[in-house]
Amino acid sequence: MSNSNHHTDHATLAEKFNRDEARVNWHDETLWFIRQKRDRAAWSLGNEWEPLRETASAIKAHTLSNLSDYLQQFEKAAQQNGITVHWAADGEEHNRIVHGILAKHNATQLVKSKSMLTEECHLNDYLKEKGVEVIDTDLGERIVQLAEEHPSHIVLPCIHWKKEEIGELFHKHLGSPEGVIDPSFLTNTARVHLREKFLTRRVAITGVNFAIAETGEFVVCTNEGNADMGAHLSDVHIACMGIEKLIPKREHLGVFLRLLARSATGQPITTYSSHFKKPREGQEMHLVLVDNGRSTQLGREDFRNSLKCIRCGACFNTCPVYRRSGGHSYHTAIAGPIGSILAPNLDMRQYKDLPFASTLCGSCSNVCPVKINIHEQLYQWRQVLTEEGYQPKSKTVAMKAMAATLSKPSLFSIAGKWGRKVMGLVPGLVSNRLNPWYKQREMPAPPEQSFTEWYKQNRKGGKS
Repeated sequence: MSNSNHHTDHATLAEKFNRDEARVNWHDETLWFIRQKRDRAAWSLGNEWEPLRETASAIKAHTLSNLSDYLQQFEKAAQQNGITVHWAADGEEHNRIVHGILAKHNATQLVKSKSMLTEECHLNDYLKEKGVEVIDTDLGERIVQLAEEHPSHIVLPCIHWKKEEIGELFHKHLGSPEGVIDPSFLTNTARVHLREKFLTRRVAITGVNFAIAETGEFVVCTNEGNADMGAHLSDVHIACMGIEKLIPKREHLGVFLRLLARSATGQPITTYSSHFKKPREGQEMHLVLVDNGRSTQLGREDFRNSLKCIRCGACFNTCPVYRRSGGHSYHTAIAGPIGSILAPNLDMRQYKDLPFASTLCGSCSNVCPVKINIHEQLYQWRQVLTEEGYQPKSKTVAMKAMAATLSKPSLFSIAGKWGRKVMGLVPGLVSNRLNPWYKQREMPAPPEQSFTEWYKQNRKGGKS
């Protein structure tokens, strides 16, 4: 995804993705396979799964209701542990803080493990402009970085890439033999390439999955151990964290760790759940706490629940729209159903299309490990965007005409009768490119009569 996509709507970008039907089908099946793994992992816990979700949701609700207190408690504990804590109001300030730390150490190269917050703040692009080389060390993130794209999924950044394409990409950039598509070989190629980066970069950036107010520590979850490699070998470790990642006590952590990997990939636990509490001797550890619209969302009663999100990606994997439109069609760092709630909070005008990129089927809410009412919030955003005047005038007029027709039985009956006649006599009026429904499907043949007409004709002797 290039930044130019930021000004193109979901429908247009989804249409582009759908031109390659084979890829769409494969993308759909792969994500559904992961959704099924999630189900098996959840069922393996039997009656424990729902109480775990309830507990996690309650812990998050409590934390969000007392967020300022817990943030201050966390800051104090982290500082006592020897961590330098920074506060950033938005993405721009976050980027300036990170660059300031790099400048202080004359560092122009760094390794970074997966962090959706830095994607949200466009840190890579910002640092590139400042002459700093950022190497993403998560394998999926490295693939999309070499391809000059952004991740299309928060857990599986290159899910839209096939192994044949990755083989070509690695041949071009990393010098692997042409035509090699064996995943183990390609992974080893990346490992050799990244090993040198880990050993020579003095600064490492990581994300934060959970931060514990009680102890001032933070936890980073990876399957590849790349966050550990980067942080342990560096002289300066910078952790970037959204303020909603906080939980009150260490004893709460187990609840979330049991839910996170099962929901994300169907694993019982993430391979590495690494605790960072204090810098080792001679190392500097910085933590950047970022708001970037979160306190605004916290103040929106209908949407505050979205801040419970633990970034597992389960709603992506189950969503019929995401699976068949691809992550880049959402033109925002966090795609899928949850991203469609978070993005309009940052910029209603730019992301006004996203809450409509949903069938409101509710599957996202059903799989969410922290019980966010995702589909209800998407519906709520539609109301807000319409009230605020962010919907096209044509759609507003059409909806008003439809409401008027549906609210008057006689008008509805006449409109239906004429609609059936016109569709029968001149099908070209609806079967054309101007009708969005016609683009993807055959229009049905108009029925001979309406249900009301059929009912009047067929009911025998009064009410039935």
